[in-house]
Amino acid sequence: MRLLVSNDDGIHAPGIEALANALAQLGEVLTVAPDRNCSGASNSLTLTNPLRISHLDDNRVSVNGTPTDCVHLAIRELYQGEPDMVVSGINAGANLGDDTLYSGTVAAAMEGRFLGLPAIAISLVGRELKHYDSAAHYAVEIVKALKANPIAQDQILNVNVPDLPLNEIQGIKVTRLGARHKAEDMIRTQDPAGRDIYWLGPPGEEQDASEGTDFDAIANGYVSITPLTVDLTAYSQIDSLQQWVKSL
Repeated sequence: MRLLVSNDDGIHAPGIEALANALAQLGEVLTVAPDRNCSGASNSLTLTNPLRISHLDDNRVSVNGTPTDCVHLAIRELYQGEPDMVVSGINAGANLGDDTLYSGTVAAAMEGRFLGLPAIAISLVGRELKHYDSAAHYAVEIVKALKANPIAQDQILNVNVPDLPLNEIQGIKVTRLGARHKAEDMIRTQDPAGRDIYWLGPPGEEQDASEGTDFDAIANGYVSITPLTVDLTAYSQIDSLQQWVKSL
């Protein structure tokens, strides 16, 4: 098996090293990731500057671009023949609920799916983040299962693993995305010259963390696997929207 590994935390992040090392037991692994932390980059592409690469060794390449850039560049230019799958992570922190909209880790997997490949995003959820080995274990098992039993071609798997020793994880739950309340206000401070600068405030508290959500699974010590669809069309609304348009 040939696996492309990427992330949004950067090529030197501990999560991507743990992931690549674990997946090596399944076959050839090529790691192509940003040269810096790109958390929150979502699906952005670099359009106004050239992309430059650095070969750190035979199987690791850093790129001065976004996670989406990395996957696109790897598949379209760096790989000799396409990989069998894209695996993005292990993200340092949760990608639950609304977080998936902003996540560069999820976006890297999405780009793999856009280019026709099965794809997984995997994140480790906790505060101190000690157990990358637990997330790596589940990454290997899920990759093997996905290879043997592919899912629909318009979907990726968003996997979140609680930061626990492997023997303390309760199992796996298939979940839907939860939801947060609106984000907190921006934080305004001043630079040394007295000019206002702004920082994003903390994310909103959990609004929908009920049974069946990814929030609930993680809170109870389970691995959460949420299928995400690449096609954002709200098909259930097409007929009613056609009627609405007639009123314009």
